[in-house]
Amino acid sequence: MDQELQKKLDTQDAKLNAIYVSVEKTRKYFLLIIWGSVIAVVLPIIGLMVVIPKFIGSYLGALDGLL
Repeated sequence: MDQELQKKLDTQDAKLNAIYVSVEKTRKYFLLIIWGSVIAVVLPIIGLMVVIPKFIGSYLGALDGLL
């Protein structure tokens, strides 16, 4: 009886370790996806904050030449 219980506990321990490895891989994957999403959204916003004022300045400068 004691050996059966120990065998079941060993089996459960192996399964728990496999689940832990799988969960860690999934966590790392989600973290990568989150960072990728943040970079894909934030970097273009920062770029637009730099480009739009330059565009407006050059556009208004071209209009000053016409007036």
